[in-house]
Amino acid sequence: MSIRHDPFLPTALLAAVAALALAACGEPPHPPNMGGNGTPQVAVTTVKPQRLALTTELPGRVTAALVAEVRPQVGGLVQERRFKEGSEVKAGELLYQIDPATYRASVDNAQATLAKAEATLVSARLKAGRYHELSAIKAVSQQEADDAAASLLQAEADVGAARATLQTQRINLAYTRITAPISGRIGRSTVTPGALITANQATAMATVQQLDPIYVDVTQSIGTLLALKRSLENGRLKSGTAAVRLVLEDGSVYPQAGKLQFSEVTVDQNTSAVTLRAEFPNPRGDLLPGMYAKAVIEEGVIDQAVLVPQPAVSRDSTGKPVAFVVDGDGKLAQRALTTERAIGDQWLVGSGLKAGDRLVVEGQQKARPGQPVEVKAAAMPPVPVAVKTAAASAATAH
Repeated sequence: MSIRHDPFLPTALLAAVAALALAACGEPPHPPNMGGNGTPQVAVTTVKPQRLALTTELPGRVTAALVAEVRPQVGGLVQERRFKEGSEVKAGELLYQIDPATYRASVDNAQATLAKAEATLVSARLKAGRYHELSAIKAVSQQEADDAAASLLQAEADVGAARATLQTQRINLAYTRITAPISGRIGRSTVTPGALITANQATAMATVQQLDPIYVDVTQSIGTLLALKRSLENGRLKSGTAAVRLVLEDGSVYPQAGKLQFSEVTVDQNTSAVTLRAEFPNPRGDLLPGMYAKAVIEEGVIDQAVLVPQPAVSRDSTGKPVAFVVDGDGKLAQRALTTERAIGDQWLVGSGLKAGDRLVVEGQQKARPGQPVEVKAAAMPPVPVAVKTAAASAATAH
């Protein structure tokens, strides 16, 4: 058997040997983020607790402070409408005039009945007086005197009934003038002059709504409220001013601040939420009932809040939040944290870090706990005095 020689084999072997020689003579590259002596380099920032006003942003709907539906209390034909739809009206201002002719006639009839009853009363009083005197001298029987006294009482009752009837007819006549029950903005009219209306009809003639001040109703989960209550009780969170800001549907901020009024005492069984009501001044009528808005409610103030950048917080194998710090010996150390909520691009830390800790914000992946590291400074992002946060971000990882 003959052996075949490949003419290209020596050339390939020589190329491979040359490559190995060059690699042996060259200097191996350093891994990134290493110091001059090969120590992993990390960026740290010093933890500095600061005063933080916590706010929660909740969706809500604008509702009128007072709503009154205008309905007739007597029937008849509408003679005239005295307001412009969409205008402001004052309490007691005339809105509609119902034809009063029949009601004036009823008042006149009641007045005549009263006059008749009063005339009868005069006669009965004189007769009762005379019979009382005659009965004393036995000029008339006691029965006749008693009948005269009873007639007097009946005449007095007739006068009282006639007066009540007259008052009722006057009230009905006054009801022909339909006035505004409250001050506010009146909507469209459902009737026009000439329309026949009935007393206490189901359909309102118009609706008046008081828009200044105005309410915004929002809902918040009972779990968040309980957590807030515990924070206030243990002193970690101080009560704020209960001021409320409003973000309108177009993203603009309503210029006037509101104040929190009350919380429902009943929890909704379907949503496990309670309703919060905020009152806002509305002098220009910019807020209208039914509008969607987001209420930014001040929960309270934390005097010693610890905020850390979100990239500095990771998760261990069990899903718990952890962070790395550089200890006094210059070594990397792992800390278990309790995070309460996201504040922008930072975490509000409940426990696990304290003032003065050197928190690793960059490069922690290149070192292991207990390993010496080289430190470089990293700037901590500024935190505003008050921060808007979504209610959903209050979910914490413990």
